[in-house]
Amino acid sequence: MGPKFSREGTIDRDVPHAGQCSTWYGVVGTPSPTNPPLILAHGGPGAGHSYLVYLSYLHTHYGIPLIFYDQLGCGRSTHLPHKAGDESFWTVDLFISELDDLIDFFELRDSGFYFYGQSWGGMLGGAWASRRPLGLRKLVLADAPASVPLMGIGVQGLVAQLPEGVRKALEEADREGDWESDEYKEACMVFYKRHVCRLEEWPECLEISLRELEEDPTVYGTMYGPSELTVTGNLKEWEGFSQAHKIDVETLLINGRYDEVQDISVAPWFHAIPKVKWIQLEKSSHMGHLEQPERYMRVIAAFLGSEKALQEVAHAA
Repeated sequence: MGPKFSREGTIDRDVPHAGQCSTWYGVVGTPSPTNPPLILAHGGPGAGHSYLVYLSYLHTHYGIPLIFYDQLGCGRSTHLPHKAGDESFWTVDLFISELDDLIDFFELRDSGFYFYGQSWGGMLGGAWASRRPLGLRKLVLADAPASVPLMGIGVQGLVAQLPEGVRKALEEADREGDWESDEYKEACMVFYKRHVCRLEEWPECLEISLRELEEDPTVYGTMYGPSELTVTGNLKEWEGFSQAHKIDVETLLINGRYDEVQDISVAPWFHAIPKVKWIQLEKSSHMGHLEQPERYMRVIAAFLGSEKALQEVAHAA
């Protein structure tokens, strides 16, 4: 069951080379200058907000207002399937522009806001925060690689630990360029169960986002590739940490011990960002908010300054 939105709607905007498009948003709680909202950016790219709905706990338990949104090309926002493969259109700058429009729509520049990005959403957030956007108070980069090539090295190390038959299916698919076979998809699922979400039964919210990715792979296929294990899109050489020294707000890094985003690809954020803290969840992979939700939410809420969360952290210690 999804969160109860206090406000929901779309932001209409003219997108170069695409015309009139809309970005869906849903607000939980009532943001104010004394209680600024946390903007939540989903991963994928193209996964939609559904798998992040558990983060509504940040409002129900800690009183933090939230702004969910679906990025262009997925979820309840405008889909552009005719743009599949158009790497000049689907760019990081496109999504930074969308994010800036969202912030201006809610008139948050003066009152301020926090930002949380998970996976690709964190990549986007890191690149955007390096431009020092007006109004940003704190930044959370969750399960977000600072470098796609370094993430690939980490993933190769995890693949090396898979059963031999699974490894061979992945290698054959890459060799043949055939990523549609059942064997390849089954092999990917073995990896996902270890390094994307380790829960025995995946929550419906995650299943919804995965279905949406499968039904419209336009953005994911163009920017990333056929799966988490094979990067063919225009993010293949992306390295966001090169500008991360310009990030001038307090930043929290989160990843899981079993995360497909291994430490090798998180460390560059840690070394480049001046005011930074890094927490790793011992029992999590890529979906710590689903795998260890209470600790995950408490860590974020405490970082954002929630007195209740800070007391819980002190009590837990």
